[in-house]
Amino acid sequence: MAQYAVLIYAPDSAHGPDATAEETAPHDRHAAELARSGAMLAAYALTSRDLATSVRGDAVTDGPFVEAKEIVAGFYILEAPDLDAALAIAKLNPACQLGGGVEVRPVAAGGPVER
Repeated sequence: MAQYAVLIYAPDSAHGPDATAEETAPHDRHAAELARSGAMLAAYALTSRDLATSVRGDAVTDGPFVEAKEIVAGFYILEAPDLDAALAIAKLNPACQLGGGVEVRPVAAGGPVER
């Protein structure tokens, strides 16, 4: 089955240091549903935008890679039979109803790194 990366775009991370349980609840419920369904292979919430550090060539700067209204707030990898099925799953992400959105991209290669 194909794998798809779902990149979550939002004004900031829903799991920031000041986030309340009420604020993270829709995201946590969605993750639990995907885990129960077996579609989600891995998921990561990123820290807030003010903790980002960007590197371009030799320059290191504070903040996200680009100045934008929305940032990548997190991502997950899901398994689906095809892009249409992956999009149907991704549309259920709470970010899509809370003013943000998601980007779905097929995974070309990769997997866990052996240590």
